[in-house]
Amino acid sequence: MSKKKATPVSSWDIVFPNDANPYGTMFGGKLMAGMDEMAGIAASRFCGCQVVTASTEAFIFKSPVKVGDRIETIARVVWVGNTSLVVKVQVFAENPVQGKKRTRCTTGHFNMVAINNDGQPIRVPDLEVSTDMEKQDYEVAEIVKRQALIRKKEVLKRKGMRD
Repeated sequence: MSKKKATPVSSWDIVFPNDANPYGTMFGGKLMAGMDEMAGIAASRFCGCQVVTASTEAFIFKSPVKVGDRIETIARVVWVGNTSLVVKVQVFAENPVQGKKRTRCTTGHFNMVAINNDGQPIRVPDLEVSTDMEKQDYEVAEIVKRQALIRKKEVLKRKGMRD
């Protein structure tokens, strides 16, 4: 299978009061849901099939997103295995009224699995990694993926001990 270049996907949204807590900042779960959707779109476009979220990893909430902010969510496949993909998703905010500069608010990684129509995992294209940024993102994603597999193994092991 030949290597394929991952292209980023992005979307814009506005944060309304019903998206926020009493402090006027966006609910983390609502932000994560939007990030999950974008991860799914990026992964599906990359592999040309349906994908499902296997896990969410390595979220870093750097600064709050406030009511009235415009947010851009950018997602890109940064690592692939046989049937799984890691998608890096970043959220940037800007407040058009206050004239504040664009800030990165959140970064997260999503483990996605490519599936066929029967819901069974299927092979994904190999990822072309060529730029310095792509190499750095790939190395981080390898760590994220490795830690996710270790955690999954430990959880299943402990769960088996209790059952």
